[in-house]
Amino acid sequence: MDKQDEIEGLAILIRDLRKHKNVTLGELAERVERSVGFLSQVERGLSRPTVADLTAISEALGVPTTYFYSLSKPRELSWVTRPDERRTLYYAGGITDVLVSPSMSAGFSMLDSILEPGATSGEGHLNDSSEQGGFVLEGELTVWLGDSEQPAVLGRNDSFQLPAHAQFRYANLTDKPTRVLWVFT
Repeated sequence: MDKQDEIEGLAILIRDLRKHKNVTLGELAERVERSVGFLSQVERGLSRPTVADLTAISEALGVPTTYFYSLSKPRELSWVTRPDERRTLYYAGGITDVLVSPSMSAGFSMLDSILEPGATSGEGHLNDSSEQGGFVLEGELTVWLGDSEQPAVLGRNDSFQLPAHAQFRYANLTDKPTRVLWVFT
């Protein structure tokens, strides 16, 4: 699958889930505090949500964020994934997440997150129902927890762990790419 196919696949998943849950665009827009026009563009593959947007959409529709990685590709071994078998999400704000876990039904999942220079999870705080953590593989990741003005700046080989429903946001404030191995329950 190429990047445009992945974007269109996400758009279809969001639209179909919203319709299955009998939620109107207006109701969803109100729940996630975004405009109907923006959500319509996301559902048509014309705009990409930020990480914060997709987290809010998943919470509003009652599914884990991992639901949107559920388009599986054929694999040789069920417990192994190879680069050409992985599902990728391209977010607005310069973040790309690659699902590296072979299964979404296990106790945890792993993402290879690539943040372009200046990339951000979004203006609002994430509030994911998953416990999560990360290990910085390269570059620098800035994480704000709660209402704290003082962020944690994490470099290569630094790690972090956040409880479920932690209010946080993150960004790459440098001029070089950042990669994080993200693990969540």
